[in-house]
Amino acid sequence: DQYLEQIAYAGLEQRLARLKARKEVAADDAHYKARLAFELGVISKMGFSDYFLIVWDFIRQAGQLGVPVGPGRGSGAGSLVAYSVGITQLDPLRFGLLFERFLNPERIDMPDFDVDFCQRKRDKVIEYVNTRYGRERVGQIITYSSINSKTAIRDVGRVLGVPFSETDRISKMLPDGAAGAEITIKQLLNGWTDSEGELHPADEKLIAVSQSDDE
Repeated sequence: DQYLEQIAYAGLEQRLARLKARKEVAADDAHYKARLAFELGVISKMGFSDYFLIVWDFIRQAGQLGVPVGPGRGSGAGSLVAYSVGITQLDPLRFGLLFERFLNPERIDMPDFDVDFCQRKRDKVIEYVNTRYGRERVGQIITYSSINSKTAIRDVGRVLGVPFSETDRISKMLPDGAAGAEITIKQLLNGWTDSEGELHPADEKLIAVSQSDDE
C-alpha cells in the first residue's frame, strides 16, 4: 500500500506539472489530490494494491522494451491512480470519468485493466511477466464465440458472392429464434423433417463452407 501511494503521488505531481505548463489545469489542484487520496483508500481497503503494482510493472517494462502500449480503455480509464502511475494516459478528471465504474466497495468485483500491446511485440511483455512472476502463476485467456446456422449461411454467402436471394432461400429453411439456433447445417443437409423447401445441387459449396468442423 505504501509503495503504491508513494509512486502515485510522485506520478501525479509530474502529471500536474506538465498539465500546468500547458495551462490545461488551474493552479489549484486540490481536487486532484483529494481524488487520489480517495482512490488509494478504496484500493487499499479492497486489497488490490498489489494488482495495481503488477500492472504498473509490466506496462513500465513494455515501454523499456520498446513495445507500444495503448492509452487505456474501459472502466480502468476512470482511475486517477492508474493515470498517475502511467498505467493509463487519460486524465479522468478532465473527461469526467468515474472511478466507481472500475472499483466500487459496494460491488465486490475484481478490477480488470484493458491493456493493448502492439501485436508484433507483445510476446516480449508476456515473456517478461512469465520470467518475473513465474510461468506457473501466469495464464492467458482466450474468448470463443459462435454463430447459429442461419447467420453462418448468410455470412458465408456474402463472402462467396452468392446472390442474397439464394442465401435467404436456404436460411429460411431454418426456423427463427431458439429453435433455429438448435438446428445444425448437417441436420439440414440430412433432410431435416420440418424444413420447408429443398436444397439445390448448386448449394453444395455454400453449405460445405458454412459448416463448423465439429458438425
